[in-house]
Amino acid sequence: MHIEELYKLFKANPSVITDTRKIKAGDIFFALKGPNFNGNHYTKQALEKGASWCITDESTDSTSKKVIKVDNALHTLQQLAKLHRQQFDIPFIAITGSNGKTTTKELIHAVLSSKYKTYTTEGNLNNHIGIPITLLKIRPDAEMAVIEMGANHQGEIKEYCTYTLPTHGLITNVGKAHIEGFGSEEGVRKAKGELFDHLRENQRTAFVYNGQDSLTEMSRGIQNIITYGYEKADHTGKIKSDDTFLEVVMANGTEVNTKLVGGYNLPNIIAAICVGRSFNIPEKDIKTSLENYVPSNSRSQLIEKGGNMIILDAYNANPSSMKAAILNFSKMQGNNKILILGAMMEMGAQSEQEHKDLVQLISEYKWDTVVLVGKNFENMSSEALYFNNSAEVKEWYAKQHFKEMQILIKGSRSLQMEKVIED
Repeated sequence: MHIEELYKLFKANPSVITDTRKIKAGDIFFALKGPNFNGNHYTKQALEKGASWCITDESTDSTSKKVIKVDNALHTLQQLAKLHRQQFDIPFIAITGSNGKTTTKELIHAVLSSKYKTYTTEGNLNNHIGIPITLLKIRPDAEMAVIEMGANHQGEIKEYCTYTLPTHGLITNVGKAHIEGFGSEEGVRKAKGELFDHLRENQRTAFVYNGQDSLTEMSRGIQNIITYGYEKADHTGKIKSDDTFLEVVMANGTEVNTKLVGGYNLPNIIAAICVGRSFNIPEKDIKTSLENYVPSNSRSQLIEKGGNMIILDAYNANPSSMKAAILNFSKMQGNNKILILGAMMEMGAQSEQEHKDLVQLISEYKWDTVVLVGKNFENMSSEALYFNNSAEVKEWYAKQHFKEMQILIKGSRSLQMEKVIED
Protein backbone atom coordinates (compact mmCIF):
# COMPACT_ATOMS: atom_id res chain seq x y z
CA MET A 1 0.00 0.00 0.00
CA HIS A 2 1.31 3.45 -0.94
CA ILE A 3 1.68 5.92 1.91
CA GLU A 4 -0.91 8.21 0.25
CA GLU A 5 -3.51 5.40 0.43
CA LEU A 6 -2.67 4.77 4.07
CA TYR A 7 -3.03 8.48 4.75
CA LYS A 8 -6.60 8.35 3.42
CA LEU A 9 -7.32 5.63 5.97
CA PHE A 10 -5.71 7.75 8.66
CA LYS A 11 -7.86 10.78 7.80
CA ALA A 12 -10.94 8.61 8.29
CA ASN A 13 -9.53 7.23 11.57
CA PRO A 14 -7.07 9.89 12.82
CA SER A 15 -5.67 8.06 15.82
CA VAL A 16 -2.65 5.76 15.92
CA ILE A 17 -1.54 3.46 18.73
CA THR A 18 1.39 1.10 19.30
CA ASP A 19 0.24 -0.47 22.57
CA THR A 20 -2.70 -2.88 22.46
CA ARG A 21 -3.35 -2.26 26.15
CA LYS A 22 -4.41 1.31 25.30
CA ILE A 23 -6.41 0.70 22.12
CA LYS A 24 -9.73 2.48 21.67
CA ALA A 25 -12.29 1.70 19.00
CA GLY A 26 -11.20 3.13 15.65
CA ASP A 27 -7.46 3.36 16.41
CA ILE A 28 -4.96 2.33 13.75
CA PHE A 29 -2.58 -0.14 15.38
CA PHE A 30 1.08 -0.16 14.28
CA ALA A 31 2.79 -3.44 15.16
CA LEU A 32 6.24 -2.24 16.18
CA LYS A 33 9.13 -4.40 17.34
CA GLY A 34 11.76 -3.94 20.00
CA PRO A 35 14.30 -5.97 21.99
CA ASN A 36 11.60 -7.27 24.33
CA PHE A 37 8.38 -7.08 22.32
CA ASN A 38 6.87 -7.76 18.91
CA GLY A 39 3.60 -6.02 18.12
CA ASN A 40 2.94 -8.42 15.25
CA HIS A 41 2.02 -11.04 17.86
CA TYR A 42 -0.87 -8.88 19.10
CA THR A 43 -2.69 -8.13 15.85
CA LYS A 44 -5.68 -10.35 16.62
CA GLN A 45 -5.96 -8.80 20.07
CA ALA A 46 -5.85 -5.29 18.56
CA LEU A 47 -8.72 -6.10 16.21
CA GLU A 48 -10.76 -7.63 19.00
CA LYS A 49 -10.37 -4.39 20.94
CA GLY A 50 -11.72 -2.35 18.05
CA ALA A 51 -8.71 -1.33 15.96
CA SER A 52 -9.85 -0.05 12.57
CA TRP A 53 -6.65 -1.24 10.86
CA CYS A 54 -3.45 -3.05 11.81
CA ILE A 55 -0.16 -2.18 10.13
CA THR A 56 2.22 -5.15 10.36
CA ASP A 57 5.53 -6.19 8.84
CA GLU A 58 5.40 -9.92 9.64
CA SER A 59 2.89 -12.71 9.21
CA THR A 60 0.28 -12.57 11.96
CA ASP A 61 -2.34 -14.73 13.61
CA SER A 62 -5.15 -12.89 11.79
CA THR A 63 -6.56 -13.29 8.28
CA SER A 64 -8.67 -10.12 8.53
CA LYS A 65 -8.71 -7.72 5.60
CA LYS A 66 -8.05 -5.01 8.15
CA VAL A 67 -4.45 -6.20 8.43
CA ILE A 68 -2.10 -4.32 6.10
CA LYS A 69 1.38 -5.73 5.70
CA VAL A 70 4.25 -3.34 4.93
CA ASP A 71 8.02 -3.74 4.67
CA ASN A 72 8.73 -1.91 7.92
CA ALA A 73 6.00 -0.79 10.32
CA LEU A 74 8.17 1.77 12.12
CA HIS A 75 9.36 3.37 8.89
CA THR A 76 5.77 3.45 7.65
CA LEU A 77 4.67 5.20 10.86
CA GLN A 78 7.39 7.81 10.36
CA GLN A 79 6.52 8.36 6.70
CA LEU A 80 2.83 8.69 7.56
CA ALA A 81 3.81 11.32 10.14
CA LYS A 82 5.86 13.17 7.54
CA LEU A 83 2.97 13.24 5.07
CA HIS A 84 0.68 14.53 7.81
CA ARG A 85 3.25 17.16 8.80
CA GLN A 86 3.38 18.34 5.18
CA GLN A 87 -0.31 19.27 5.32
CA PHE A 88 0.50 22.18 7.68
CA ASP A 89 1.94 25.56 6.76
CA ILE A 90 2.56 26.68 10.33
CA PRO A 91 5.66 27.12 12.54
CA PHE A 92 7.12 23.84 13.78
CA ILE A 93 9.60 24.56 16.58
CA ALA A 94 12.05 21.74 17.38
CA ILE A 95 13.82 21.68 20.75
CA THR A 96 16.77 19.57 21.83
CA GLY A 97 19.70 19.86 24.24
CA SER A 98 21.57 18.07 27.01
CA ASN A 99 19.61 19.65 29.87
CA GLY A 100 16.35 21.53 30.24
CA LYS A 101 14.72 20.66 26.92
CA THR A 102 11.48 19.37 28.43
CA THR A 103 11.12 22.34 30.78
CA THR A 104 11.91 24.74 27.93
CA LYS A 105 9.39 22.96 25.69
CA GLU A 106 6.69 23.26 28.32
CA LEU A 107 7.44 26.94 28.99
CA ILE A 108 7.37 27.76 25.27
CA HIS A 109 4.14 25.80 24.87
CA ALA A 110 2.59 27.71 27.77
CA VAL A 111 3.54 31.06 26.22
CA LEU A 112 2.46 30.23 22.66
CA SER A 113 -0.83 28.75 23.86
CA SER A 114 -1.84 32.12 25.23
CA LYS A 115 -2.45 33.27 21.64
CA TYR A 116 -2.28 30.27 19.32
CA LYS A 117 -3.70 26.76 19.16
CA THR A 118 -0.45 24.97 19.95
CA TYR A 119 0.31 21.25 19.88
CA THR A 120 3.35 19.82 21.63
CA THR A 121 5.15 16.65 22.71
CA GLU A 122 3.34 14.91 25.54
CA GLY A 123 5.48 13.74 28.44
CA ASN A 124 8.72 12.27 27.15
CA LEU A 125 7.50 11.11 23.70
CA ASN A 126 10.66 12.55 22.17
CA ASN A 127 12.15 9.58 20.32
CA HIS A 128 11.79 7.71 17.01
CA ILE A 129 8.36 6.40 18.04
CA GLY A 130 7.10 9.27 20.18
CA ILE A 131 7.84 12.03 17.68
CA PRO A 132 5.81 10.56 14.78
CA ILE A 133 2.95 9.79 17.20
CA THR A 134 3.11 13.41 18.38
CA LEU A 135 2.98 14.67 14.78
CA LEU A 136 -0.01 12.47 13.99
CA LYS A 137 -1.92 13.94 16.94
CA ILE A 138 -1.83 17.42 15.42
CA ARG A 139 -5.28 18.44 14.23
CA PRO A 140 -6.38 20.82 11.44
CA ASP A 141 -6.94 23.66 13.91
CA ALA A 142 -3.20 23.81 14.72
CA GLU A 143 -1.50 27.20 14.54
CA MET A 144 1.80 26.19 16.19
CA ALA A 145 3.68 23.00 17.02
CA VAL A 146 6.49 22.52 19.54
CA ILE A 147 8.37 19.23 19.16
CA GLU A 148 10.93 17.92 21.64
CA MET A 149 13.77 15.77 20.29
CA GLY A 150 15.80 13.51 22.56
CA ALA A 151 18.82 11.55 21.37
CA ASN A 152 21.55 9.27 22.67
CA HIS A 153 23.53 8.59 19.50
CA GLN A 154 24.64 10.25 16.29
CA GLY A 155 22.17 10.68 13.45
CA GLU A 156 18.99 10.54 15.53
CA ILE A 157 18.13 14.24 15.38
CA LYS A 158 19.03 14.37 11.70
CA GLU A 159 16.52 11.57 11.11
CA TYR A 160 13.83 13.26 13.21
CA CYS A 161 14.21 16.41 11.13
CA THR A 162 13.47 14.49 7.93
CA TYR A 163 9.87 13.94 8.99
CA THR A 164 9.33 16.77 11.49
CA LEU A 165 10.61 19.38 8.99
CA PRO A 166 11.11 22.09 11.63
CA THR A 167 10.83 25.73 10.60
CA HIS A 168 12.46 26.91 13.83
CA GLY A 169 14.85 25.27 16.25
CA LEU A 170 16.41 25.71 19.67
CA ILE A 171 19.25 23.84 21.40
CA THR A 172 19.10 24.53 25.13
CA ASN A 173 22.76 23.61 25.74
CA VAL A 174 25.34 20.94 25.05
CA GLY A 175 26.94 19.11 27.95
CA LYS A 176 28.00 15.74 29.26
CA ALA A 177 24.91 13.66 28.65
CA HIS A 178 24.64 10.19 27.07
CA ILE A 179 28.42 10.16 26.62
CA GLU A 180 28.28 6.39 26.25
CA GLY A 181 26.27 6.73 23.04
CA PHE A 182 27.87 9.90 21.70
CA GLY A 183 31.46 8.91 22.50
CA SER A 184 32.64 12.33 23.69
CA GLU A 185 31.55 15.91 24.36
CA GLU A 186 32.42 16.67 20.76
CA GLY A 187 30.10 13.84 19.79
CA VAL A 188 27.34 15.48 21.84
CA ARG A 189 27.88 18.78 20.05
CA LYS A 190 27.81 17.11 16.65
CA ALA A 191 24.64 15.16 17.45
CA LYS A 192 22.71 18.09 18.93
CA GLY A 193 24.03 20.28 16.13
CA GLU A 194 22.16 18.17 13.58
CA LEU A 195 19.14 20.37 14.35
CA PHE A 196 21.08 23.53 13.44
CA ASP A 197 22.42 21.73 10.35
CA HIS A 198 18.84 21.18 9.16
CA LEU A 199 17.91 24.81 9.80
CA ARG A 200 21.02 26.00 7.96
CA GLU A 201 20.43 23.78 4.94
CA ASN A 202 16.77 24.79 4.66
CA GLN A 203 17.13 28.54 5.35
CA ARG A 204 15.13 28.33 8.55
CA THR A 205 15.28 30.17 11.91
CA ALA A 206 17.30 29.33 15.02
CA PHE A 207 16.83 30.65 18.55
CA VAL A 208 20.37 30.66 19.92
CA TYR A 209 21.44 30.89 23.56
CA ASN A 210 24.58 33.03 23.54
CA GLY A 211 25.61 32.01 27.04
CA GLN A 212 27.44 28.98 25.65
CA ASP A 213 30.15 29.67 23.08
CA SER A 214 29.73 26.29 21.42
CA LEU A 215 26.10 27.08 20.51
CA THR A 216 27.13 30.35 18.90
CA GLU A 217 29.75 28.51 16.87
CA MET A 218 27.34 25.72 15.93
CA SER A 219 24.79 28.22 14.63
CA ARG A 220 27.11 29.99 12.21
CA GLY A 221 25.74 30.15 8.68
CA ILE A 222 22.09 29.85 9.66
CA GLN A 223 20.16 32.45 7.69
CA ASN A 224 17.91 33.68 10.49
CA ILE A 225 19.23 33.79 14.06
CA ILE A 226 17.50 35.27 17.11
CA THR A 227 19.67 35.31 20.22
CA TYR A 228 18.84 35.21 23.92
CA GLY A 229 20.94 35.17 27.07
CA TYR A 230 22.31 37.26 29.92
CA GLU A 231 23.82 40.06 27.85
CA LYS A 232 24.64 41.16 24.30
CA ALA A 233 21.68 39.26 22.88
CA ASP A 234 18.39 40.17 21.22
CA HIS A 235 16.56 39.15 24.40
CA THR A 236 18.29 39.37 27.77
CA GLY A 237 17.39 38.85 31.39
CA LYS A 238 18.94 38.24 34.78
CA ILE A 239 18.10 36.66 38.10
CA LYS A 240 16.35 38.91 40.59
CA SER A 241 16.15 36.18 43.22
CA ASP A 242 16.57 32.41 43.33
CA ASP A 243 16.51 31.73 47.06
CA THR A 244 13.38 29.62 46.68
CA PHE A 245 11.49 30.20 43.45
CA LEU A 246 13.28 31.78 40.52
CA GLU A 247 12.46 35.44 39.91
CA VAL A 248 13.65 36.96 36.63
CA VAL A 249 13.86 40.54 35.40
CA MET A 250 14.18 41.26 31.68
CA ALA A 251 16.16 44.14 30.16
CA ASN A 252 12.94 46.09 29.55
CA GLY A 253 11.99 45.82 33.23
CA THR A 254 9.46 42.99 32.93
CA GLU A 255 9.58 40.85 36.06
CA VAL A 256 8.58 37.19 36.00
CA ASN A 257 8.06 35.40 39.32
CA THR A 258 8.12 31.72 38.41
CA LYS A 259 7.27 28.55 40.28
CA LEU A 260 10.54 26.96 39.14
CA VAL A 261 13.40 26.16 41.50
CA GLY A 262 16.99 26.94 40.51
CA GLY A 263 18.87 29.74 38.79
CA TYR A 264 19.88 27.20 36.15
CA ASN A 265 16.35 27.63 34.76
CA LEU A 266 17.07 31.25 33.77
CA PRO A 267 18.02 30.40 30.14
CA ASN A 268 14.83 28.32 29.85
CA ILE A 269 12.71 31.26 30.96
CA ILE A 270 14.46 33.73 28.64
CA ALA A 271 14.12 31.25 25.75
CA ALA A 272 10.35 31.15 26.24
CA ILE A 273 10.20 34.95 26.38
CA CYS A 274 12.34 35.16 23.23
CA VAL A 275 10.08 32.77 21.31
CA GLY A 276 6.92 34.44 22.56
CA ARG A 277 8.10 37.88 21.50
CA SER A 278 9.18 36.52 18.12
CA PHE A 279 5.60 35.44 17.49
CA ASN A 280 4.13 38.76 18.65
CA ILE A 281 2.67 37.64 21.96
CA PRO A 282 2.03 40.62 24.28
CA GLU A 283 4.50 40.98 27.13
CA LYS A 284 1.77 40.78 29.78
CA ASP A 285 0.54 37.47 28.34
CA ILE A 286 4.07 36.06 28.28
CA LYS A 287 4.52 37.07 31.91
CA THR A 288 1.20 35.57 32.98
CA SER A 289 1.84 32.30 31.13
CA LEU A 290 5.25 31.82 32.74
CA GLU A 291 4.06 32.75 36.22
CA ASN A 292 1.15 30.31 35.98
CA TYR A 293 3.34 27.41 34.85
CA VAL A 294 3.75 24.79 37.56
CA PRO A 295 6.46 22.15 36.97
CA SER A 296 5.57 18.47 37.27
CA ASN A 297 7.03 15.04 36.51
CA SER A 298 9.91 15.46 38.99
CA ARG A 299 11.41 18.47 37.18
CA SER A 300 12.49 21.36 39.43
CA GLN A 301 9.50 20.74 41.70
CA LEU A 302 9.28 22.32 45.13
CA ILE A 303 7.29 20.08 47.47
CA GLU A 304 6.42 20.74 51.10
CA LYS A 305 5.90 17.39 52.79
CA GLY A 306 6.15 16.15 56.34
CA GLY A 307 7.36 19.54 57.52
CA ASN A 308 10.25 19.51 55.04
CA MET A 309 10.96 21.49 51.88
CA ILE A 310 11.89 19.05 49.13
CA ILE A 311 13.36 19.93 45.75
CA LEU A 312 12.48 17.02 43.49
CA ASP A 313 14.53 17.15 40.29
CA ALA A 314 14.71 13.45 39.60
CA TYR A 315 13.66 13.15 35.99
CA ASN A 316 17.24 12.81 34.81
CA ALA A 317 20.85 13.57 35.68
CA ASN A 318 24.21 14.17 34.04
CA PRO A 319 27.37 15.98 35.24
CA SER A 320 26.28 19.46 34.16
CA SER A 321 22.73 19.25 35.54
CA MET A 322 23.96 17.63 38.77
CA LYS A 323 26.54 20.35 39.34
CA ALA A 324 23.99 23.10 38.64
CA ALA A 325 21.46 21.58 41.05
CA ILE A 326 24.03 21.09 43.84
CA LEU A 327 25.45 24.62 43.51
CA ASN A 328 21.99 26.13 43.48
CA PHE A 329 21.02 24.12 46.58
CA SER A 330 24.19 25.21 48.37
CA LYS A 331 23.24 28.89 47.89
CA MET A 332 19.76 28.56 49.35
CA GLN A 333 19.26 30.01 52.83
CA GLY A 334 19.23 27.58 55.74
CA ASN A 335 21.63 25.07 57.24
CA ASN A 336 19.63 21.86 57.60
CA LYS A 337 20.27 20.44 54.13
CA ILE A 338 20.15 16.86 52.94
CA LEU A 339 21.46 15.64 49.58
CA ILE A 340 19.95 12.46 48.15
CA LEU A 341 21.65 11.83 44.83
CA GLY A 342 21.23 8.94 42.42
CA ALA A 343 23.99 7.85 40.05
CA MET A 344 24.38 9.18 36.51
CA MET A 345 23.83 6.66 33.73
CA GLU A 346 25.12 6.32 30.15
CA MET A 347 28.44 7.97 31.00
CA GLY A 348 30.57 5.27 29.38
CA ALA A 349 34.31 5.33 30.09
CA GLN A 350 33.98 8.69 31.85
CA SER A 351 31.57 7.37 34.47
CA GLU A 352 34.02 6.70 37.29
CA GLN A 353 35.79 10.06 36.97
CA GLU A 354 32.56 12.02 36.65
CA HIS A 355 31.17 10.45 39.81
CA LYS A 356 34.46 11.13 41.65
CA ASP A 357 34.30 14.76 40.53
CA LEU A 358 30.76 15.02 41.83
CA VAL A 359 31.74 13.58 45.22
CA GLN A 360 34.60 16.11 45.36
CA LEU A 361 32.17 18.95 44.65
CA ILE A 362 29.84 17.73 47.39
CA SER A 363 32.72 17.67 49.89
CA GLU A 364 33.34 21.39 49.37
CA TYR A 365 30.07 22.35 51.05
CA LYS A 366 28.45 21.72 54.42
CA TRP A 367 25.49 19.33 54.47
CA ASP A 368 23.56 17.76 57.30
CA THR A 369 23.44 14.40 55.50
CA VAL A 370 24.59 13.11 52.09
CA VAL A 371 23.01 10.01 50.56
CA LEU A 372 24.46 8.43 47.41
CA VAL A 373 22.49 5.84 45.47
CA GLY A 374 23.47 3.35 42.77
CA LYS A 375 26.47 1.18 41.90
CA ASN A 376 28.38 4.04 40.23
CA PHE A 377 28.61 5.76 43.63
CA GLU A 378 29.65 2.65 45.58
CA ASN A 379 32.78 3.16 47.71
CA MET A 380 33.10 6.74 46.45
CA SER A 381 32.74 8.49 49.80
CA SER A 382 33.35 7.53 53.42
CA GLU A 383 31.36 10.57 54.56
CA ALA A 384 28.12 9.69 52.74
CA LEU A 385 25.48 7.05 53.31
CA TYR A 386 25.29 4.58 50.43
CA PHE A 387 22.32 2.58 49.14
CA ASN A 388 21.94 0.34 46.12
CA ASN A 389 18.58 1.68 44.96
CA SER A 390 15.72 4.07 45.74
CA ALA A 391 13.73 1.36 47.52
CA GLU A 392 16.47 1.05 50.15
CA VAL A 393 16.62 4.84 50.52
CA LYS A 394 12.85 5.01 50.96
CA GLU A 395 13.03 2.48 53.80
CA TRP A 396 15.83 4.47 55.46
CA TYR A 397 14.08 7.81 54.89
CA ALA A 398 10.84 6.64 56.51
CA LYS A 399 12.70 5.87 59.72
CA GLN A 400 14.36 9.30 60.03
CA HIS A 401 11.25 11.42 60.71
CA PHE A 402 12.95 14.54 59.37
CA LYS A 403 11.43 17.93 60.25
CA GLU A 404 12.25 21.41 58.98
CA MET A 405 14.87 20.09 56.59
CA GLN A 406 15.70 21.16 53.05
CA ILE A 407 16.17 18.12 50.82
CA LEU A 408 17.44 17.87 47.26
CA ILE A 409 16.54 14.64 45.44
CA LYS A 410 18.13 14.10 42.04
CA GLY A 411 19.28 11.18 39.90
CA SER A 412 19.01 9.42 36.56
CA ARG A 413 15.56 8.30 35.42
CA SER A 414 16.27 4.59 35.75
CA LEU A 415 16.80 4.94 39.52
CA GLN A 416 13.32 6.44 40.02
CA MET A 417 14.48 8.65 42.87
CA GLU A 418 11.00 10.16 43.29
CA LYS A 419 9.96 6.93 44.98
CA VAL A 420 11.98 7.95 48.05
CA ILE A 421 9.18 10.30 49.13
CA GLU A 422 6.16 8.49 47.67
CA ASP A 423 3.51 7.41 50.18
